[in-house]
Amino acid sequence: MFPRFNRGVFHVIDQLIDNVIDREGGYSNHPSDRGGATRFGITEGTARANGYAGDMRHFSRAAAAAIYRRIYWLRPQFDSVAIRAPALAAELFDTGVNMGPAVAVTFLQRALNALNRGATDYADVVLDGRVGAQTLAALDRFLATRRASGEVVLVKAIEALQGERYMALAEQRPANEAFLYGWLANRLN
Repeated sequence: MFPRFNRGVFHVIDQLIDNVIDREGGYSNHPSDRGGATRFGITEGTARANGYAGDMRHFSRAAAAAIYRRIYWLRPQFDSVAIRAPALAAELFDTGVNMGPAVAVTFLQRALNALNRGATDYADVVLDGRVGAQTLAALDRFLATRRASGEVVLVKAIEALQGERYMALAEQRPANEAFLYGWLANRLN
């Protein structure tokens, strides 16, 4: 699934970005996609919000990589998660790219709360969609208690929540059915 990184945790993101860009492909402007024109998985709205003013057909891979690093890795503090649990950070990054970082973090927070055995292992965390001190402390306690298998279980829990969200999106908006197979095939590992 996701590689385990023993050294250079901060270089993890380079491979994750390359994987996302390769999976997302080049230019797309699918009529059912609410994101509109995209290139390398970056929507026109996101590109514009980050200073790009040109035609999306010419949006560069380097510009996409910079946005992924800044907006989808550093800003949500997935680098802080990667130090503790690299496979979990990789899952959060990928989920965040597709659903938004706050959604990915909320999935993590929900999983941590549901797996704390009635708050006996650690206190519930606030579902605020942000990786902060409280979420990191809960993650540290969870990993210390559950050890190596804990990271695997958290990744599975996030993927389960992600899969349910994809199904709900397709059920609520039939146009999303055009994307459901790809979401399930390419986003759940």
